[in-house]
Formats: sequence, structure tokens, C-alpha cells
Amino acid sequence: MKAYIFPGQGAQFVGMGRDLYEQHEAAKQLFEQANDILGFRITDIMFNGTDEDLKQTKVTQPAIFLHSVILAKIAGDTFKPDVVAGHSLGEFSALVAAGALSFEDGLRLVAARANAMQKACEIQPSTMAAVLGLEDAVVENICQQIDEVVVPANYNCPGQLVISGTIAGVEQACEKLKAAGAKRALVLNVGGAFHSPLMEAARVELEHAIVNTNIQAPVCPIYQNIDAKPHTDASEIKQSLIAQLTGPVRWTQTVLHMLADGATSFTEVGPGNVLQGLVKKADRTAVTSSLNITA
Repeated sequence: MKAYIFPGQGAQFVGMGRDLYEQHEAAKQLFEQANDILGFRITDIMFNGTDEDLKQTKVTQPAIFLHSVILAKIAGDTFKPDVVAGHSLGEFSALVAAGALSFEDGLRLVAARANAMQKACEIQPSTMAAVLGLEDAVVENICQQIDEVVVPANYNCPGQLVISGTIAGVEQACEKLKAAGAKRALVLNVGGAFHSPLMEAARVELEHAIVNTNIQAPVCPIYQNIDAKPHTDASEIKQSLIAQLTGPVRWTQTVLHMLADGATSFTEVGPGNVLQGLVKKADRTAVTSSLNITA
């Protein structure tokens, strides 16, 4: 069973997508369509901008989405997933690639999501931290002991969990986690507390957009972040997308469920190879690769 997986924020790099734009006319047309939809030339930032330019949430999220989705579309008949999944933002890319969302609607939702998240970050200063070397249950228990808002946000792989919350809450949790034996508890350079209750304003804003967007049954099951289970029902997919902004990304559980359900290979679609590394940490024997397109 072939699983195709789609990366989220953090996979971006300057120059991403330029080869697709220059070597494939169909890709060039989609990129130019995206420029029109977004109202600014995101391709200029993707191909020639600085790292700082590309780190802006309103740029990063649509940039990664475009790289992933256009890559899948250019692959044509060679893109034949039995199942798909995406890490956070990557869930939107996976839905477009699997035919549940149109390219245009997917891009509009991603742009709306990025802007809503940016606004939520500005309402209250907040942050995230990577915790290495502890069991998930230990991290969960310590988060519950903190009076401030701090929750598990990204279950990336066994022994690697990202927490999210207020600055004070994350800092307090990091001290307790180090005392509990964490190899590292490192505050990340991010704009806010993604996948936490502090994203509630963004969830409310995005809910309206998702409810009013046409989502169909995908061509194959999509394992969604909120419960790590496969879905094909359009209404369930919508509800999971809405819940995703304030709920955790259960990537560890997603990979383990796909393996248990018979996934034999994992192909990463988009910039970088971060997800392949996370899959390998869940199962060293898993077969992983990147989707590559030749001119």
C-alpha cells in the first residue's frame, strides 16, 4: 500500500519550486494562477526572496502548499496513492492532491488559514518548544501541572513532541520537563502557539471559510491530524480540518496507524525530507522516498 505524505510549515527554502516553474509549462500556469489568486507574486518570494521573507506565515503556508500540490499534479499518472496524510498545513495539500479540494479552493483556504493564524498570534504573545527524549505520557502529565495554557501540539515521532502555549507556560513546562529527564526542551523561534487553545480566534475565522467551501470525497482515504484515522466522508473531513487549528497534530499515531493498516512505502511530496525522517524514527524498516519529477 502506497502512502503519500505532505509536509507542513518549516519545510520551506529559498528557491523552492523554481525548477518546476522553469521546466514544466503546466506548473508555470498553476504558479501564475496562484499569484493572481493571492494578489501578490508569491513566486518572486519563493524563488528569489530571503529566508526572512519566506518565514512570514502568510507566505510560508501557501508556498509549501503550492510546491507540494503542483509537484503532485505534474507527476500525473505516476501519482497513485492508496492513502495520503499531511502534517498540519500538509493536510490541505493532501486533500487537493487526492481530489477532495480544487486547487483554487485549497489555496484560498490555506491563505485564509495563514492570515487567521497570524492575527491570532498577534492577540497574545505565545510560543512552542520541542521536547526530546521523554515518553508522550510524561510530557502530557507535566503540561497538565502548569497553571498557564500549555498543551502537547505536535506528536512528531516517538521521543519527539512539541508543546504549545503562553510564553510563561512553555517556559515553566520546559523547566519541569528537563527536571524529568528530557534530553532537550528547547523553545522554538515561531510566531505563536499553533495547535493550542490560543488559536481559537483563528479556528472560528477559518471555520466559516471551510463550511462554505466545496469538499468532496477524496480518491483514497486521508489520515487526518486530529485523530490519526482514515477518512473519506466529506463532512467528517471538514470537521477535522476545523478542529485541527486548536487540536494536536498526531503524526506519530498517523504513521503507526498507516503501517498497521498495511502501508508499505511512504513518498514525501513537497519541499524537504523531514517527514521521511519522522517515519523512519517510528519504524526503521519503513521504505521512504521523495516524489521527484524529471524535465
